[in-house]
Amino acid sequence: MENRDYYEILGIDESADSDRIKDCYRKLALKYHPDRNDGNAEAAEKMKAINEAYAVLSNPQKREEYDTLKQRYGSSAYNHFRHNYSEQDIFSGSDINKIFEELAQSFGLRGFDEIFKDAGSKGARTFHFNSRGVTGRGYIFTGGFGRKAGQGRRGTPRQLPQNGILGKLTRYAFKRLSGIELPERGKDIVDIIRLTPQMAWAGGPHEYTHWRRDKKIIVKIPPGIRDGQKIRIAGQGELGNTGTGAGDLYLKVHIKKTLSQEIGALLSKFIR
Repeated sequence: MENRDYYEILGIDESADSDRIKDCYRKLALKYHPDRNDGNAEAAEKMKAINEAYAVLSNPQKREEYDTLKQRYGSSAYNHFRHNYSEQDIFSGSDINKIFEELAQSFGLRGFDEIFKDAGSKGARTFHFNSRGVTGRGYIFTGGFGRKAGQGRRGTPRQLPQNGILGKLTRYAFKRLSGIELPERGKDIVDIIRLTPQMAWAGGPHEYTHWRRDKKIIVKIPPGIRDGQKIRIAGQGELGNTGTGAGDLYLKVHIKKTLSQEIGALLSKFIR
């Protein structure tokens, strides 16, 4: 895998704030927009690279992890980051679709949905069903940052229930009628993260091995965290049933005892 630098891709330095990142991305997205580069494969690759760079650097948690990897691995930080993050992880929660809509309204270009539907993106899917007199047509983007199922370009129709018993019944009935399984958010994962007393007191970045996804992630430990508290990491739970939104990862803190505490606990058993 080639070495890349997200900051160089967007043409910014590492001290750039969120407004600067978004402003540079807007300019590059307008320059390499498919409607302005018809049939240009090089522009398409450039557009893909700046989308990825923006999705990472506009997300405080992902940016912090990338910066930590840069400090540790230098020019090969990109390779380590991409090993830890899938395509869905990277784009989950991004506002790229909103920026594309702003460009579409300002410059008369196609919006996000039209571009990715026409391009046949792996995350895009059109569907149509006709069963027992019930017909319907729709478009779902499952890449983690498109409109939710049931939303079109105009208006925001009421969403089908997703959670609880009603949500399960709705998905079951829809699948029986259409043969299509509605998107369902992935389940949360609960695990234990073991910290030394010094790390729990000082806080800071801590490397955690995500055994469910076979990768390592950098967890930001709040200073003064106590034993038994939980740290929530959004989007790192189980994947949804159709590649849609993942659940969250909850790490329960376990603070390792010092040697004196271990000896004290052992002696207390004999004193009793």
